[in-house]
Order: sequence, then structure tokens, then C-alpha cells
Amino acid sequence: QVQLVESGGGLVQTGGSLRLSCAASKRTFSSYAMGWFRQAPGKEREFVAVISKSGGNTYNADSVKGRFTISRDNAKNTVYLQMNYLKPEDTAVYYCAARISVATDTYYTLPQSYNYWGQGTQVTVSS
Repeated sequence: QVQLVESGGGLVQTGGSLRLSCAASKRTFSSYAMGWFRQAPGKEREFVAVISKSGGNTYNADSVKGRFTISRDNAKNTVYLQMNYLKPEDTAVYYCAARISVATDTYYTLPQSYNYWGQGTQVTVSS
């Protein structure tokens, strides 16, 4: 079992920045591929950015490319999502997710691929 706690959400104006953090309870954090997902009211959960367990491979959704960056610090058991040039359509609850990964450089974009989820943090972008 791994517990995930997100932080860093809030209210920001269009064009602003936020950095989300997700702290994991497991000392074997480096065995887990990680992802950030989001869910807006009335919409399905969608992937935002994912990262392999090594941190060597990342992948962003088209809607956030060039604006968001996922990274991880395995020594701190933490994954980050740096969000720049935020838009009102980025407004959603953001979740981090984890799954055990055997492959070093594989990432996973489907929500059903993940076993563990945080409670979510609200990001609201005002126009």
C-alpha cells in the first residue's frame, strides 16, 4: 500500500503559475510510475502528465504541452507538477496516482492502469 497526499492547489489568475506536489508514504517510491490526472465538473478524469519510475521518461497531454512539467525526486518520495501559463480550462481537481512498474522507463497514461490515488487538490483559474 502507498498513500499519496497532494498539495499546492489554489486560485490563480489566467497566465499564472502553480506547483503541485504529491508526497508518497512508501520508501520504495522509486519502484512506482507516477501520473497526474484531473477531473473537471461533469467531465471524465483525464491524464495530464506521467513519468516513469526512473524519471527518465515523461509524457504530457496535448492540452498542456509546453505549459506543464512533471518531475520527481525519489530521494524525497515526491512527484511534482509545475503548471505555467494557466488557463481557465485548466480548472479541475488534480489527482496524483501511482502504480508499481517493473520497467524502468515506462509510463502509463490510462487512469485504470493505476492502483493508488491521492485525495485530489483543487486548481481554479480565473479569467
